[in-house]
Amino acid sequence: MKLTKIATIGTLALSIAGLSACNNMMPSKSADMKAPMHSQSMAKMNVVQVAQSNPEFSVLVEAVQAAGLAGMLSDPNAHYTVFAPTNDAFMQALKETGMTKAQLFANKPLLTKILGSHVVAGDMAMYAKDVKPGNVMTASKDTLTVTKDGKLMDENGRTANILKTDIAANNGVVHVIDKVLMPK
Repeated sequence: MKLTKIATIGTLALSIAGLSACNNMMPSKSADMKAPMHSQSMAKMNVVQVAQSNPEFSVLVEAVQAAGLAGMLSDPNAHYTVFAPTNDAFMQALKETGMTKAQLFANKPLLTKILGSHVVAGDMAMYAKDVKPGNVMTASKDTLTVTKDGKLMDENGRTANILKTDIAANNGVVHVIDKVLMPK
């Protein structure tokens, strides 16, 4: 597999950029995008459990498990902001890179780096109201840029749309995106 193909996935950027603008600009959910139900029980789940509760994140959940990150992302004392790519986003990324899911999951260093570019750890989780255009450092030490038009741009210049924001968890928040972000 070529590094240039891998970089192509990376450009599927976790666009933190326009989260604040997204709430009003968000397209309405399509019938096939089943967002988890908001409830008090959802807020009692950690970010991994939130992802597990939605079938649209089954590939993401498999990837987190294959990379061995489920324990870390379940830390009740953490404050994660997770940009969660949908299953369709993962399928698009695999197609663009020419990789199979098995090939990606077998390359644990690459998989860990990719997943880390979708997570921001900090003193507080970043809800849509807290996000402003500019750069944000991810858990993988990569830079995400929040654009002025509310998209996420990765280090490769590719952008992701934010489909849904502010799915609260007990250790952070999940924002749904339409692309897999790839580090350089």
